[in-house]
Order: sequence, then C-alpha cells, then structure tokens
Amino acid sequence: MERSPIIAPSILASDFSRLAEEVHAIEGAADWAHVDVMDNHFVPNLTIGLPVVQSLRKATSIPFDVHLMITDPQRWAPAYAEAGAYNVTFHAEACDDPVALAKTLRAAGAKAGLAIDRDTPVEPYLELLPYLDTVLIMTIKAGFGGQAFMPELLDKVRDVRRRAEVNQLEIRIEVDGGIAADTIEQAAEAGADAFVAGTAVYGAADPAEAIRKLRALAAARMGLA
Repeated sequence: MERSPIIAPSILASDFSRLAEEVHAIEGAADWAHVDVMDNHFVPNLTIGLPVVQSLRKATSIPFDVHLMITDPQRWAPAYAEAGAYNVTFHAEACDDPVALAKTLRAAGAKAGLAIDRDTPVEPYLELLPYLDTVLIMTIKAGFGGQAFMPELLDKVRDVRRRAEVNQLEIRIEVDGGIAADTIEQAAEAGADAFVAGTAVYGAADPAEAIRKLRALAAARMGLA
C-alpha cells in the first residue's frame, strides 16, 4: 500500500453551532473528517452520536473517520457503518471480541479500526492486525481535546509498524492527540500514516491551509516529498 499521509481533522475542535459549514471548510484539503463519539461512560465527556452523524453524512461527501469512545461498541458500532462511515474505530478496552466486531463492520461496508488508549499496552493486540484496517494509537488520554502530545506513546506506533511490515499487512496506523506542526513529524517518523488534528486545524485562520502544511510535514518525514 502506498503510505501517503492521511490528514483527518477532528470536528470536536470545530464550532458545533456551524457543524456543516465547519466540515465544508476542510473539503478538498482533508482526507477524512474525524468524528469523536463519546458517551459519558467509557470517557467522562459527552459529544455527538448517531443522529448527528446521519445528518452530517447528507451534507458532505468527505469520508467519515468515526472514533467510538463508548461502552458496548458491539451494540452501536454497526449503525455507524450503516450510516455511511468510511472507517469505524472502537476501543480495545471496551470490546470483548474485537475480531468479531471488525468482521461485522467490514460486512456492513466500513473499514474496521481498533483504538488503543494511553495506558493500554499494544502487544496483546498485535496478533489481531490481519483482521483490522486501522489501528489508532492515542497519543493522549482518550476523552478530551486539547491535551499535550505524549511522544513516549509513539513506541506503540513503532511496534505496530514493525509487525505490519513483517507480515506485509496493508493497515493504516493512526495517531490521535496533540497532533500539530511541531509533533506530526515525530509521529510520521515512528510509522504513523494517518493523523488526527483538532485545534491545529480548526484553531487556524485558514483550516485548509493548515491541513496542507501538516500533510507536507508528514510526507517529507515519510520520504514522499
């Protein structure tokens, strides 16, 4: 797989009163729109849910990268795939049978992703990589935007990249948390090829230009520039 960088702005950092407009602002620049679904159970915060995703899907053609920070993803995740999400990622800590859920998501027409939170070791999940399309490594603690990037968590990215290369797997390695112009190169060098950026995009005067700059930085470090 050609590992061109994927930039996925997180709409969690956008103005929710203008959500469709905020997504339109990244069209043509971003690869995915990252949609953080939080349930006030798995994580303390509460954000958007399925009805918002269904409505927003009608307003834009940009692929949705849905990140479920919720309990019982087996119950809820398939509906996001059916709503038209391109990629649906659920947390390892919340799922008893990740392989079964990944198969369900793929059958529903979505890519299947597994998220690993800050305090969770990645090693127990390396054997599951053949069943996944995306592994999302949290570079903060899941649940809140605006936290500082934790470079020590990139060792997990390196572990996943090594295993993927040894087994010649086509899998995206995504990083989420504190990704900005001063951190994206570290993540790319570690082996990430998909990057969630919230404040770095939606806090910029020109979100599309911010995305282009992030992509250029990642591509250069990945040897693609």
